[in-house]
Amino acid sequence: MSLLGIDVGISGCKAVAFDLEGHVLGQAYREYHLYQPQPGWMELDPGEVWSAVSGVVREVSAAIGADKVTALAVSTHGESVLPVDVTGEPIYRFITAIDTRAVSQMQWWEAQLGAERLFAITGMPPHPMYTANKLMWLRENDPPVFHKATRFLCMADFLFTRMGLPPIMDHSLASRTMLQDIRTCTWDAGMLALAGLDAARLSATVPSGTLLGEIAPQVAAELGLAAGAVAVSGGHDHCCGSLGVGATSEGMVMDSTGTVECVTATMKTLVLDQNLLRSNLPVEPHTVAGMYLVLGWSAVGGALLKWYRDTFARAEVAEAGRSGRSTYDVILAEAVEGPSPVLILPHFVGSGTPALDPHSKGAILGLTLSTTRGQMVKAIIDSVTYEIKLSLDAMETAGLAIGELRAMGGGAKSALWLQTKADILGKPVKAMDVSEAPCLGCALLAGVATGLYASTDEAVARAVRVNRTYEPNPKVQPQYAEKAALYADVYPTLAALNRRM
Repeated sequence: MSLLGIDVGISGCKAVAFDLEGHVLGQAYREYHLYQPQPGWMELDPGEVWSAVSGVVREVSAAIGADKVTALAVSTHGESVLPVDVTGEPIYRFITAIDTRAVSQMQWWEAQLGAERLFAITGMPPHPMYTANKLMWLRENDPPVFHKATRFLCMADFLFTRMGLPPIMDHSLASRTMLQDIRTCTWDAGMLALAGLDAARLSATVPSGTLLGEIAPQVAAELGLAAGAVAVSGGHDHCCGSLGVGATSEGMVMDSTGTVECVTATMKTLVLDQNLLRSNLPVEPHTVAGMYLVLGWSAVGGALLKWYRDTFARAEVAEAGRSGRSTYDVILAEAVEGPSPVLILPHFVGSGTPALDPHSKGAILGLTLSTTRGQMVKAIIDSVTYEIKLSLDAMETAGLAIGELRAMGGGAKSALWLQTKADILGKPVKAMDVSEAPCLGCALLAGVATGLYASTDEAVARAVRVNRTYEPNPKVQPQYAEKAALYADVYPTLAALNRRM
């Protein structure tokens, strides 16, 4: 008996099967193409996405053999939307989360409703990424497609329809449409009316961990699942990841270092403080019943280290090839100890929170003729963490408890990176036993919904384990604090300068 978690991102998807103790039984990953037909447009082909998702599920099913999957749940990125016709077939590509075409629609909301009212209703600060903006753009710029669409599907509800189930999404993903009331977790009639949208063209919403029904027999057979296998509602990827690292009580923060660096702070009482709005920190329902999450992020994390690798690290790449070591291990081995004298504004694809400025660009300060590669490498790690600190500081100012970070993703494999986070943030950082936390979170939701665990608490206690802990080093903390203060001081000046370049 095994449980399956599926995690669908912008560039690829993965599936991981677990036993009830959280041990990985099999996993697979596949990529798909991100289409960019015009500047700022980012689209996914729904057929290619389903092909990749069904492919990874079949691959995992084959790997685990007779121990067939009996239940699954899905974690996906938010905001992406797909128009479908009366037969359920796509009539457009997915307009993805990172598509920026709907800037004027976001500006319309700010003028019509105002940022404070928008945040109070939905928990979302103004941004063009949200699904409502994309649908308004579609109506204004491609009316034939908009009016032909019988329904608009986000990623999770699309996948469920491919499994032979009704179009359903959970509350955490519904919040990312900017059309859900954050307090009642229902479609907000006022928001729909202002947007000119009909709830009948949106999917039904349910709490995370809701049993949705049996997967169609022919689909289950094609995917290699057990006869009678069921689907369970999952959630927004960061929310599933928070469950997968055991961030289920106040004071716990999930820290995900992949292409993007993201933190999610857990809270039991809904907080919609103006400090969160000013820092562009969205609030959404957790996958854990009765709890909420606040999200902050840097637009780059591992992506900045990858840029350094591809641009400057030919020697390290060659050394990795000769020695069989990871290229990143070779690069990070050069990093200097303590704070780097180099300071980076990591806005290489715009900024994350708190500025959330898509026009800002990166900057590197403190260069001299004696600057070393080791100082540059360490500056990447330091500076991404300085930016994350700005969001965590805003959360604490808003009254949220920030006690410990639980790390997942590729960056969680680096002891240097995790120790640096502990030193800069002044909080314990714990690396988890399973790095694919969104998939594990989905598996736990599936297990609770089908009665294999008595409760979420039991599921977390049995399946989520800390691998190692990094405590702040009091000897270097003052040095990092000085650099973090400098970063906070120059941040707005540099961001304003780079918007003009």
